[in-house]
Amino acid sequence: MTAKLTLISHTLCPYVQRAAIALAEKGVAFDRLYIDLANKPDWFLRISPLGKTPVLIAGDTAIFESTAILEYLEDTQPNPLHPADPLERARHRGWIEFGSSILNDIAGFYSAGDETAFALKVEALTGKFSRLETHLGPGPFFGGAQFTLVDAVFGPVFRYFDTFDQVGEFGILPGRFRLLDWRKALARRPSVLNAVGPEYPEELHRFLMRRHSYLSMIMQASQKPGPPIAV
Repeated sequence: MTAKLTLISHTLCPYVQRAAIALAEKGVAFDRLYIDLANKPDWFLRISPLGKTPVLIAGDTAIFESTAILEYLEDTQPNPLHPADPLERARHRGWIEFGSSILNDIAGFYSAGDETAFALKVEALTGKFSRLETHLGPGPFFGGAQFTLVDAVFGPVFRYFDTFDQVGEFGILPGRFRLLDWRKALARRPSVLNAVGPEYPEELHRFLMRRHSYLSMIMQASQKPGPPIAV
């Protein structure tokens, strides 16, 4: 009998999204339980040694860390998302780690406290996306026609830029046409679309505005003043 699956989630966590995407692609039923990471319940801290989401509860066992969750799903659930060839599978695992490093740079991008630190993160992201583009397959997905776990990882990465693009043009993605085609293909994928709720864009915008970072200042400066208040 297959263990009941519950994905412990946070509304903005990109690592939760990659697990939700993988579950959807595999056609696996699961429950989703959201928590507030700013006010973590005691039961969550007991099952998440690092105090982070996602956590997948499979029956009576809690699995923490998104990479471990993805590998567990590959081992136990139908519709494999890793390539069958061991060498290609190893290559994909490397690019999954590369995707995690980009998420770390994105966090540095929206948290940078001054213009210098911000520019360094723009440079880091631009360089990594440039390297990534040279390794893309013929499309529409990372390795070609088949949606894989690398795609599940990069769907949430590109989702950040839906919000960043509304703030300004930072020169990170423009001109990388193969990368942009991949981004569009992922944005249309139902599993990627449904990995977050309809409130996600507004919540991400509020989150970024509260960072008191250089990006926050750009966002505040770009806001248009509202209509005059009648007196």
